[in-house]
Amino acid sequence: MRSPIDLLLRNAVIFDGTGAARRHGDIALSGGRIAAIGRLQAIDAAAVIDLRGRAVAPGFIDVHTHDDRLLLADPSMAPKASQGVTTVVVGNCGVSLAPLGNRTAVPPINLVANGEAQRFDSFADYFARLAVEPAAINSAALVGHTTLRVVAMAQLDRPADGREIAQMRALVEEALEAGVLGVSTGTYYAPAAAATAEEIRAVCAPLAGTPALIASHIRDEGARVLESMTEAMSIARSLGVRQVISHHKVIGRANFGRSRETLALLDDARLDTDVCLDCYPYPASSTVLRADAVAQASRTLVAWSTPRPEAAGRYLDELAAERGVPVEALIDELQPAGAIYFSMDEADVERILAHPETMIGSDGLPHDVFPHPRLWGAFPRVLGHYARHRGLFSLETAIHKMTGLPAARFGLADRGVLAPGAAADLVVFDPGQVRDTATFARPKQPAAGIDAVYVNGVAVWRDGRSTGARPGVVLKRTRGVD
Repeated sequence: MRSPIDLLLRNAVIFDGTGAARRHGDIALSGGRIAAIGRLQAIDAAAVIDLRGRAVAPGFIDVHTHDDRLLLADPSMAPKASQGVTTVVVGNCGVSLAPLGNRTAVPPINLVANGEAQRFDSFADYFARLAVEPAAINSAALVGHTTLRVVAMAQLDRPADGREIAQMRALVEEALEAGVLGVSTGTYYAPAAAATAEEIRAVCAPLAGTPALIASHIRDEGARVLESMTEAMSIARSLGVRQVISHHKVIGRANFGRSRETLALLDDARLDTDVCLDCYPYPASSTVLRADAVAQASRTLVAWSTPRPEAAGRYLDELAAERGVPVEALIDELQPAGAIYFSMDEADVERILAHPETMIGSDGLPHDVFPHPRLWGAFPRVLGHYARHRGLFSLETAIHKMTGLPAARFGLADRGVLAPGAAADLVVFDPGQVRDTATFARPKQPAAGIDAVYVNGVAVWRDGRSTGARPGVVLKRTRGVD
């Protein structure tokens, strides 16, 4: 008779995702779930793996991604599975594939929607496609306010009128019914810069009274960072909904050190608002190529350019010098394009990462020709560089920021913890060797020290390569009220 236990992982160092101290034991998996944890000497299993002291943690949850199209274009999800990520949250920064349909993918929507492939009129359609063409890892989604504006408005350089707001609100209701986790905004970008706080509040009104959330890419992360945070948090507070401040940072040399102010503002807001942060572990950002962002950066690296593809991987100042043209003229010549901006202070990055309400999100751009290394390296960088080498926090805390904390904040039931009955999303790694190998010079490099990754009990990454398995599912918002 076949054993009800599919796989028994013996002799593991267990990090359960809650932040509790590590312990030694065994983990039994059955039917895509964790059946038991502890000293399981008497259990018979169909397969047994002796981990010999390797660490096991819940699969990492990447709360800030732009993997909307990658889930279908490359279902191996190698950039994420290779670093231990078992769930991605897509639709961030106001940008989502659905319900874009056949509308023009204006920047920054062109970061995820390129050409006519993988376009969806609704999240019901998008989720249905993922159900029949599953990826290696799980996904959850936000609906993007910028995408809604593109659908509802012919002119984006003004606030929405009442009719347009009503149309966007109806689309939010439709997306919530399909199971999205909430709404994301991106008022930093031109297509949403004219949106007022009142517009966003009205569009997001269907979130009130639900477990859904708002993920806010604020208007300005430089000189006006405090005002921008205050505006975003006031919207969530007025609706009584939870909130994530996306990829929190302060940019520009004049603002170095101001994370002390931004985090103090966050702590004050938390007295009456359920607000938290996500952050990527690098002092450089990446998005579409913009002159104002170039002006704030010490250097800028070109990630992609449609008219000048050979520019990818080159520094903007070097290219301008070679061509004998001003940087401003070169920026225009490269458009549409994307870039990596070295515009942050490492002390601010560490201060934000260490905040107890900070989750980890890669914010990687998978379709860039020369991507930011965060796409492949964000999570092992936290474990290796910031926890083990810098001692910024314990390994237990680092893992909690990647697992239990995001699962709780995003309402992902049965994920993010190792406990009987929880989904069998696991990462097996060497705590003494795990590290990022992706660099700004060679960004597409898998992590070191990741032995195996399981999604819903199935191995999707082992021995440095994808297994070809596609057990990922769409994780949908629960319909009840907290």
